[in-house]
Amino acid sequence: MRLGVLASGSRGNAFVIEHEDCMVFFDAGLSGRKHTQRLHEAGFGDFFPEALFLSHEHSDHIKGAGVLARKWNIPVYGSDGTLSASRRKLGKLPGIEILENGTSVDFHSFTVSAFSVAHDAADPSGYVIEWDSGKLGIATDLGKSSPLVEANLKGCSAVVLEFNHDEEMLWNGSYPWHLKQRIASTTGHLSNTMASALLGAVYHGDMKVCVLAHLSQENNIPRLAENASREVIGGTVRIHTGMQDIPLPALDL
Repeated sequence: MRLGVLASGSRGNAFVIEHEDCMVFFDAGLSGRKHTQRLHEAGFGDFFPEALFLSHEHSDHIKGAGVLARKWNIPVYGSDGTLSASRRKLGKLPGIEILENGTSVDFHSFTVSAFSVAHDAADPSGYVIEWDSGKLGIATDLGKSSPLVEANLKGCSAVVLEFNHDEEMLWNGSYPWHLKQRIASTTGHLSNTMASALLGAVYHGDMKVCVLAHLSQENNIPRLAENASREVIGGTVRIHTGMQDIPLPALDL
């Protein structure tokens, strides 16, 4: 299994997994051209994606979704709430597949399962991808953890987890008050402190990779997020920080 973090941040989010010649996309917050360019930059060669999964309808996650779906003639998966709220932005799609939270779909040698997260969107989803030798969890936009989130992320050999903001930087920063309140709310975004607590709750000795995702360029810096994560997980876990403007090299999971 390979994971591509093509972009991660407040201006665009896009992820890809590839396993045994099957590729699927998770979110598409980049333009179609930039998304394809970053696939190559991340180390993916010839690719023939089979599906696109959406976490929720905010523009930084679906900006290029319609273009990519039409370009590759692939179906778009998401909860009924997400797909309904996204319809105008996505345009005409080759196929729509409702994947409600709590359900799964099989792709050749791996399974994708959706679970509910707390975010200010219609019916947002986190995802778990399971294959014969591992489990990847993706949770990039959530204002709080929950027993359901922890249950889905437990046992993951790799996680992509939101570390959005440092609380002091947020409250002392330049954002207007209403935006600060929204970010810090239980349907906003995880702070480094909350994210590290969630990470600590699901960490186990066989975890191999942790990607710190959706860092705010205004209210966080990689060093703070990395320090917070390292405090709760073992030294054998490879920590990577997703970036807004450059992709990470493809990660072997």
